Amino acid sequence: MISQIIFALLLATAGYFIFKRYQFVKGNILLGQKGPETDRKGERLKTMILVAFGQGKMFSKPFVAILHFILYSGFLIINIEVIEIVLDGLTGEHRSFVGFGGYYRLLINLFEVLAGLVIVACVILFIRRNAGKIKRFQSAELTKWPKSDANIILIVEVLLMSALLIMNAADSILTVRSATPARVPSFWVSQIYQPLLTSFSTHSLEGISHFFWWFHIVGILGFIVYLSFSKHLHILLAFPTTYFSKLKAPGNLSNDKAVTNEVKLMLDPNAVVESVEFTRFGVKDVSDMQRTQLLSAYSCTECGRCTSVCPANQTGKLLSPRKVMMDVRDRMEEIGNAKAANKGVWVEDGKSLIRDYISEEEIWACTTCNACTDACPININPMEVLVDLRRYLIMEESKSPDSITSMFNNVENNGAPWAMSVMNRADWTNE
Repeated sequence: MISQIIFALLLATAGYFIFKRYQFVKGNILLGQKGPETDRKGERLKTMILVAFGQGKMFSKPFVAILHFILYSGFLIINIEVIEIVLDGLTGEHRSFVGFGGYYRLLINLFEVLAGLVIVACVILFIRRNAGKIKRFQSAELTKWPKSDANIILIVEVLLMSALLIMNAADSILTVRSATPARVPSFWVSQIYQPLLTSFSTHSLEGISHFFWWFHIVGILGFIVYLSFSKHLHILLAFPTTYFSKLKAPGNLSNDKAVTNEVKLMLDPNAVVESVEFTRFGVKDVSDMQRTQLLSAYSCTECGRCTSVCPANQTGKLLSPRKVMMDVRDRMEEIGNAKAANKGVWVEDGKSLIRDYISEEEIWACTTCNACTDACPININPMEVLVDLRRYLIMEESKSPDSITSMFNNVENNGAPWAMSVMNRADWTNE
């Protein structure tokens, strides 16, 4: 009874912290403006199934995709066993579903195979990430905490899967010794551990089984709490992110509705325009962004595929699309923490996304080629964030590089980006 009470308190505590954290994340996302991405629901559902659930874009790199698929499927399928573990903890039983006989044995053995594959995949990914000298894992934004975060997750996965296998190995030996029907023998993978445990007494084996049972469930609950603070929040948020992702052609930039309305009225004073609640042109801070963009920032996997294909980054420019999304998330966290410390009220701190997080040099380095969005495994669009930041600089601060300012002046004065009059524009054809 005492262990059941402790387990119930543990569940309640984990649930409380998970609820508080996800409320915090939700509040930060709601800082943004409502987005228009609600049309074509059938296409959006299909995109979510193919890209988020089916991981369709991951397979551009097959080796990594297979390893990631093992981790992903392991996370989804093995955690079905958590249902039994939770039921065991609440009832005081051990292996509540053992009564299903052969079906149960088959299911647990499949879990074991997946657990073994997850351990192998985690070890390979850990070595690859830390010793592989892969450029996208060595960028400046992926040092310190982001690097440690990825390694912590891989290590925890190995520990959790190992705990499951050791518990099963101990239970197998106990079954042979006591013929207790509440335990299941003949596990496929955990028998590897059995030679290490056969010398232990029955009492010690029962202690080992209970210890790793607790280690596994406490680790899972802790993992879920940690998940909400980690980049691995994408495990959950990838689904709404892909659902709300852009369905238009990649080169089709979203226009500012307020500007579009003005242009329509200039061309036709009687034109019917959509009502727009105007705040400012472009984006200065996260509160000016669409909620779907903020959701994307929390969904970023920090894999760096966007940065690895960015032509500006490849030629030595300061821009890293991955850093842009990480900066958006960091700014949201800063504002959210400040609100929490001030009883939910946000007081301007004199900072903004521009310059305090993302420099003008980064903003203007983007070529708007859209390679980053094409490469992202969950359809995040860093390019649109950079375009919105540019809009603010040009339309609110009248700031742009000299080459762009010159082009604007030429378009205004000459009707074209070249510094020549309309009358002389075709003279080159006479030569």
